[in-house]
Amino acid sequence: MPNIGVPGLIIILVIALIVFGPSKLPQLGKAVGQTLKEFKNSTKDIVDEVADEFKLDDKETKIKK
Repeated sequence: MPNIGVPGLIIILVIALIVFGPSKLPQLGKAVGQTLKEFKNSTKDIVDEVADEFKLDDKETKIKK
């Protein structure tokens, strides 16, 4: 995905303002923020689970030797 940059972000913001209107834009921003926060938390949980599995595998391997 190419870099958007500041001019691209401004264009996207203007288009969002036109499509959704000034009254809906804060609600849209809040929804996007909550979605990103939930995605980040879910991703962290998955990474933690995988890390725990690797730790268990390492312990089991050391015990068998």
